[in-house]
Amino acid sequence: MSQAEGARAEGARSEEARAERLRAVREAPPGPGTIAYFDYDGTVIDGYSAGAFYRTRLREFDVGPVELVRTILSGMRGIRTDEDFKEFLAITLATWTGRREDELYALGRTLFREEIAGALHPEVWELVAAHRERGHQVVMASSATRFQVQPMADELGADRVLCTELEADDGVLTGRVVGVSLWGPGKAAAVRADAAAHGADIGDCFGYANGTEDAEFLSAVGNPVAVSPTDSLRRLAGELGWPVLDCAPRGGLFPDVGDLARTAVFYGGMAGGLAAAAGAGLLHRSRRTFVDMAAGVGADVAFGLAGIGVEVTGAEHLVSARPCVFVFNHQSKFDVPILMKLLRDGFTGVAKAEAAQIPVWGQLFRIADVAFVDRSDTRRARQALQPAVDKLRTDGISLAIAPEGTRSPTPRLGPFKKGAFHIAMQAGVPVVPIVIRNAGEIMWRGAQTLRGGTVQVVVHPPIDTAHWVPEEAGKYAEQVRGLFLDTLTTWPERRTDREEGEPGDR
Repeated sequence: MSQAEGARAEGARSEEARAERLRAVREAPPGPGTIAYFDYDGTVIDGYSAGAFYRTRLREFDVGPVELVRTILSGMRGIRTDEDFKEFLAITLATWTGRREDELYALGRTLFREEIAGALHPEVWELVAAHRERGHQVVMASSATRFQVQPMADELGADRVLCTELEADDGVLTGRVVGVSLWGPGKAAAVRADAAAHGADIGDCFGYANGTEDAEFLSAVGNPVAVSPTDSLRRLAGELGWPVLDCAPRGGLFPDVGDLARTAVFYGGMAGGLAAAAGAGLLHRSRRTFVDMAAGVGADVAFGLAGIGVEVTGAEHLVSARPCVFVFNHQSKFDVPILMKLLRDGFTGVAKAEAAQIPVWGQLFRIADVAFVDRSDTRRARQALQPAVDKLRTDGISLAIAPEGTRSPTPRLGPFKKGAFHIAMQAGVPVVPIVIRNAGEIMWRGAQTLRGGTVQVVVHPPIDTAHWVPEEAGKYAEQVRGLFLDTLTTWPERRTDREEGEPGDR
């Protein structure tokens, strides 16, 4: 078996395990009597949240030589016993003693947005969503502190957090732990007590963890799952018959050689398509020919060379109602190449007017025929959208717009702004929703390299805007957002339906 065939087989096994875990959740008894307990570091996220806090201190030169040596030695030994964890926690407590709780909460939220959220396992995100659909309680159970865990718990919509609590006097940390730390046996005891306190049968509850120290915690629940487990936990899971869910690695500071090579050939393919398009544009003396060929041919070559596929349900809606406003959910920098491959020609984007002045990028945006919108004067909002409306009504060019406005740090769908829907109404064109499931798994937020895989897309039928009125633009935006949410929520079933029929592929 070749390396590529082995990678495909491993990917198929991972997808099968992913689907099986979701089926197990959906077959579990509904209601709050079932609780799903999620370990945090290494389970919900790839890696350790403490690393983000420590790197911040390193950048601020807030780590002394003695602490640095102790931390390095602790990391080299690893945390295998309760004593190891106590030593590691003591180092953390020594640095946080005397600091205010609100200061550390604010730091935790900042690090979550800028770094930790990008390490979230999408497979676990799906499991949390499935538990919430069944009305189960979702609880984070972690040996980390609340400053580390709470931002992710809020993002997941967790009902509560079990963690290592730190003592504070009038909002200032004292350097002592409240009760016991939730490492190893402490977490198992906390989970048993929590289930009893909330009237749940521990035998109906789910537990997800990755480390050997969580073996007692997993043994306590009726439905244990080893998530990307350590070697020793994997062996134990095999002996006890626990299911294993391997999550895709989220990269890191040092991407592997395969990802580097894939990224190089992808951008090489885009450059080749750009060169061919430039020649065709000069030959026909048409900037539009250049833009369209650069998008379509460049994307085809790049995706083909990098081995990245795109599966599309509803591909016919990409061409059935042009010109139109395509709206898409925005998770990754890779969304733009995906749209280039899907839409191919006769489209452009929308950018704020200031973007036209950015060196290099401003010139590229102008070449790509981007519609620049001046949003500085909210009183003249309707006039500000006119350049985008003209692209549709006068030039016959469709627009691709992310109504969230910016990339989401997690798979959570952000609020939809009204601009895209006002543009569609003013131009008298339909809205076509494009729902992208997993672009973030190909290129993580903040990543510079690409992973292999297949992007899954659902294109919904065009939505007629002929009878829409500007005063209700917010209502239309929420209705379309609801369509996105429904599609993303039911994707596993949608995926099964597609596999039984004919897949669309572009």
